[in-house]
Parts: sequence; structure tokens; C-alpha cells
Amino acid sequence: MAINYNEHKLKQGIAELLSAQNFMKDAEHLNFYDKLHHFQKMTSLNEKAKTNTLHVSLNFDPSEKLSNEKMKIIADRYMQKIGFSNQPYLVYRHNDSAHPHLHIVSTNIQRDGSRISMHNLGKNQSETARKEIETEFDLVKAENKKLKSSLQLHPVNAEKINYGKLETKRAISNVLAVVVNQYKYTSLAELNAVLSLYNVKADRGEEGSRIYQNKGLNYRVLDEYGEKIGMPIKASSIYFKPTLEYLENKMGQNESQREQHKKRIKLAIDWTLKKNMKDLPEFIRTLEKEKISTVLRQNKTGQVYGVTFVDHVGKTVFNGSDIGREYSIKNIEAKLTPAENLKAHQSLSLRQNKNQSVASNEKVLSTTETSETVSQNQHEKSALEIMMASTQTNDFTPYQLKKSKRKRKRLRQKQ
Repeated sequence: MAINYNEHKLKQGIAELLSAQNFMKDAEHLNFYDKLHHFQKMTSLNEKAKTNTLHVSLNFDPSEKLSNEKMKIIADRYMQKIGFSNQPYLVYRHNDSAHPHLHIVSTNIQRDGSRISMHNLGKNQSETARKEIETEFDLVKAENKKLKSSLQLHPVNAEKINYGKLETKRAISNVLAVVVNQYKYTSLAELNAVLSLYNVKADRGEEGSRIYQNKGLNYRVLDEYGEKIGMPIKASSIYFKPTLEYLENKMGQNESQREQHKKRIKLAIDWTLKKNMKDLPEFIRTLEKEKISTVLRQNKTGQVYGVTFVDHVGKTVFNGSDIGREYSIKNIEAKLTPAENLKAHQSLSLRQNKNQSVASNEKVLSTTETSETVSQNQHEKSALEIMMASTQTNDFTPYQLKKSKRKRKRLRQKQ
């Protein structure tokens, strides 16, 4: 029941009761049974009604700084506009996600036993009320929010979390609210590739453990070295319940939806490799400019054995080998130009350019590009830039860019 859900949040300390309208007592003097019995008394007046409960969630843009008092006024105005102002209703503010939001619990059974029709309530009265309230209170309009990401997502700052359950849960929930529902992944490993950029991991535990055998799932905060720290948070305790079953359903839907975005990643990787990258770190940094993060998979000894690409424009995740055999980490590294060869290549090009200026009538073999090749590459660059420009999205803060200088140096030494 809706009241149980909100009261459970209240008990957990991640919600607060803002008001209780049309009850015999003020909100601060109501206990759980007062609220429950009042609703039960109302619904008993019409036992034939198949629907007798109203549970509404009003969500606001993350940029809105709304006081409890203003939220109460907005809730009252909303209930008035949809025709429920004379009904008993409870207003709860939830603090379990990055954006301000409240829940309203009421009943559509009136004191004379008649029922308020809720047919198309969301489509008609509620939608009209939303638009009027956005204008009246100068709120960010929902239509404008659709033009940008609903949340500006940033990595969890492990150093600022006190590792208490509430702080950890809030930080993890903020990341999951965007990643789980917006990115197109087809396995837990692919999901974790995205989550790792924001210092979070979905953890099934060790094979053979109780949580693994029962298909349980915890979420953990990661430090800058990718190690799990802080308290594990059960998936079922997060407000939209991103359990393993929930994720598996999403994976099935994502399988076909992500295919249309594969071409963009291939084109971006191909173009980056044509720039004669000297090593893997430079390849990763260059690809970041196209809003594609590269997540390396390493074994316990630090050896890189796989690569996953996260496209923040199409919100898609692909293992390199899923894009094509030539995009595996082994083949990508083979295409990178070693630093010493790159210097020799540049030196040879300079000598040959000098010879060309002295003997302009002679045809000199050069490792530099011909005018025909330059023209072709300029055409390719133009096409790529046009495609990138038409699909730009919000800024993000990839995990790789936040690693320590020591770790970057270590990575270069391994190449």
C-alpha cells in the first residue's frame, strides 16, 4: 500500500512528513495507525470501488532549491487543481535521490461514499495542473528538461563520504538514477564499466557466496584505485529497486536499442587511430574529446586483457570485440605508433620536405601524406565533425581523468 511505502521511507530517515490535510490531528501528532485507520475508514464507505487510492509523485529539476514550506504550498495547489483538496492526504518529501521530489497519498472515496473518477487523471487534470504550477511558481519546465540530461552526473567523491549508510546510499542512488535507466548495457560487466567512471560498482559477491546463489545484488563505492570501500547498499533498498532481476530486464531491452549507435563509436575510433597515437593513454585522452570513455579490463597483475567503450552521446556501452574483431585491445595496441618510431617518422618527414624545397622538379618519395590523401582525410574529418556536432550532450567527468599522476605514470610504463 502507498502509505506503507512512504512510512517505510520515513522510518529509514530518507523522507519527512510535510503535512497532513483534512485529518483530525496535525501531522506531528499522527502516528502510523492514525493515518492508516483514517484511510481505511474512508475506503470502507465504498467497498465496490476497484481503485480507492491516489499516490502521486511530483518531481522537480535538480537546480530547484525548494524549502519544505514551498513544497507544501505546491502540493496543496496541485491537489486543488485536480479536484482532491477536500480529501484527506499526506505529503512526504523524499531525500533519496539527487532531484527534489515529493509523494502525495490520498483516497478518491469521498465522505458520502461516492468516488472521484480517476480516469485519465494523469493525462488531463494532472498535466494541466503541472503546467500551471510551473508557471505560477517559476519552476523549470518539464519540456525544457527533455532537451538536456535530467541530471548533471558527477563521480562519487569517496573522500567526502563519511561511510555512513545514509551518505553512501544517497551518493550511489544519484549515480544509479541516471546510469541504470539511461545507458544501454547488455551485461553486468558492461554496466560496471559505466559505473566505474563514477566510482560505483554493482557487486554480486563471490561465486558460491549466499548473496550470489540467491541472485542478490549490492552497490559499492570505489576509491581511486578501484577498490571497494564503505558500506554495501542492497539494491532492494534503493528507491527504484535496481535489483539483478530489474537489470536483466533492462539488458534484454537494450540489446536491440544500442545497435544503431555502434557506427558512431567505430567511426570515432577509426579517426582517432589515424592520428598516429603514440601510446594507449594518448588514444584514451583523444577519444574522450569525442565523449567516448575507454575502460580497460585488467587482471590482478595489472595486465590489460580487454577494453570497453562508453559513448556518452548515444548512452551506449560496447566491448571492443563486440564492435568488431579489429577493435579488441590487442589489435588497437598493434595499431598504435610507438614513441621512438613516431620520432623517427617525423624526422624523416622533415628531411624529405627540405629536399623537396631544394629540388622542386624532382619527385621525392616521402612518408608525409600526398595532397590527394590530405583532401580525403579533410573530407572524412568534415563528415565526422558534422556527425559529432549534431549529437552533442552534457558534460561528464570520466573516471580516468581523475586518476592520480602516479597511476598514469605507471600505466605508461606498462605500455
